[in-house]
Amino acid sequence: MWARESGFSTLLHIILEQQVSLASAKAAHTKLLELTSPLTPPRFLKLDDAALKAVGFSRQKTLYGRELARSIVEGLLDLDALSLKDDETVRSELIKIKGIGRWTADIYLLMVLRRPDIWPTGDLALAVAAQRLKRMRTRPTQEDLDKMSEAWKPWRAVAARILWHYYLSEIV
Repeated sequence: MWARESGFSTLLHIILEQQVSLASAKAAHTKLLELTSPLTPPRFLKLDDAALKAVGFSRQKTLYGRELARSIVEGLLDLDALSLKDDETVRSELIKIKGIGRWTADIYLLMVLRRPDIWPTGDLALAVAAQRLKRMRTRPTQEDLDKMSEAWKPWRAVAARILWHYYLSEIV
């Protein structure tokens, strides 16, 4: 049960981080945890739009959070079982949920399941960090970043964490 609660809370946090600052996502997640703890899919589904808006959820993120919670409650997504599946299967199962795309699935694989060779394609912080670290004039394209990451196989998740650390300590 703990793994499901932890995975749900973390996946919801990752959804909150989509296209917003880390600080605003963390603030919304923290307020959500203050509102309802432990954070479980059934408890999340009991929260109305006003409560979610008050803690920082947009209408879109509310929809995504509810879709995720509903999928878990209805047995369409078993977060506990994901740890036993290969990366591509985990991605495909997560992407079935409205609001979860490749980046979100990859962050889940990297942060929750701790898979060693995950490279979160489309991550802006990785691009900014690589540009600064390698002293590039322009931000590398996603194709350039993906090519760069090939050299770090099978430990691309480690490279991503190092780049994020650099980004957070030197750029933000």
